[in-house]
Amino acid sequence: MSPLPLFTVLILDLGDVLLHWSPDTKTRVPRLLLRDMLSSGTWMDYERGRLSQGDCYARLAVDFSLDVGDIALAFEQARHSLHVNADLGSLIQELKSSDDTLRVYVMSNISIPDYDFVRRMPFEWSIFDGFFPSGLVGERKPDKGIYEYLVEKTGIDPSSAVFVDDKTDNVSTARSLGMYGVVFDSAAKVEATLRELFSGPLQRASRFMRANAGKLDSVTDNGHVCKENFAQLMILEVLDDESLTVLTESPSGSTWNFFQGKPLFTDVFPDDMDTTSLAYTVLKHDHHLIMRVMDEMLQWTDDRGILLTYFDNTRRRTDPFVNVNVLTLFFRHGRGNQLARSLDWVIDVLVHRSYMDGSRYYTSPDAYLYFMSRLLASPFDPALHGRAMPIFVERVQERIDAPGDPTELAMRVIVCCRLGIDNAVDLQKLLAMQLRDGGWGVGWLYKYGSSGIKLGNRGLTTALAITAIELASMQKTTRL
Repeated sequence: MSPLPLFTVLILDLGDVLLHWSPDTKTRVPRLLLRDMLSSGTWMDYERGRLSQGDCYARLAVDFSLDVGDIALAFEQARHSLHVNADLGSLIQELKSSDDTLRVYVMSNISIPDYDFVRRMPFEWSIFDGFFPSGLVGERKPDKGIYEYLVEKTGIDPSSAVFVDDKTDNVSTARSLGMYGVVFDSAAKVEATLRELFSGPLQRASRFMRANAGKLDSVTDNGHVCKENFAQLMILEVLDDESLTVLTESPSGSTWNFFQGKPLFTDVFPDDMDTTSLAYTVLKHDHHLIMRVMDEMLQWTDDRGILLTYFDNTRRRTDPFVNVNVLTLFFRHGRGNQLARSLDWVIDVLVHRSYMDGSRYYTSPDAYLYFMSRLLASPFDPALHGRAMPIFVERVQERIDAPGDPTELAMRVIVCCRLGIDNAVDLQKLLAMQLRDGGWGVGWLYKYGSSGIKLGNRGLTTALAITAIELASMQKTTRL
């Protein structure tokens, strides 16, 4: 996925967006001719501040063979027909009150006299953080100059901005600078779009993740905070944003430990295959180092040739969930054939649904299917896909609409999207579980061995939910 989107800036046009007006005047100037004047080179110079109002009207009188008094009166009546789009104004106030980081600017092609008139209209203009009328800037839309002027003066990141204008050319320029462009073609449609972009589930979730960046620790079901690497790596994988996570490499410099620093409930905990495989799948490392670590992994198998969970002879335990993640690392580097026994095992677990009650270290069948989807996303391997994919699709379809916590639902929706399977029912359940702070509650992903203590991470649940919603949205758009 792309880095987490977060819109913190709204840029609005005035005419035919925030303000409405009528070209129907009680003068000798027809409405169509009045609109023609507004698109003329003379009027554009006026909007850039290059002509006074009097000089503009005089030139228009010559250009359109009209009396200058009629032109002045027509524009005066049009000016007095202006009224504020009250619904949009109320929405801006609502968005600002719900997010104190939101900045809202006006950028409009408007002359200084008209701008001064507008600012005297009855409206709470203080909700705006800045105004950029073309008459003051000396540039007008769709020329890039006025956009670049706003970006320079405000210091905004264009990718964090939503730009709304009724002219497609103006929106196109905004998009060329990296802004999210919205063409104002229907008031109801645009207001719904802005509400979704600034206060919809994805935006609220993005704010939650940003507000808690670097503090997205796991917790146990008996109240302990747990600083660990695995959830951090999963968050990084799905959102591709290093600023959200904190990682601690093992002192060994090659293998990874589940825990960061001192482990829970014990003084020493060995490095494990699961976290190590995820780290070398998600993070960029030297190819030779990855090959060396994989060579070491092959030395840690049980009597059946199945990979162990730990780099530790005193804990000779195997786990199918862990083996799926190690297989993912090996298949992504073209070495899956070296783990034939492990592959046989994880496929047998899939066929016989042996994952339904979790495992020693994992609580959920949806985690097994999610990890399998990562494995099957590896470069195409006929042996792997031919054996696993048909039964995998069946098992995924069986899970649709099953009970689940938000982590399970998010994983389930993601897997369905990867397979092109519609799963609107679990998506709706997931959306309904979003909390007031924008995040989702803890889902218990794994267990602390034989103790049965469960661990979960709100940051991971929310990251998975964001990914699920985005993938489902893209899937819906593709179908349309």
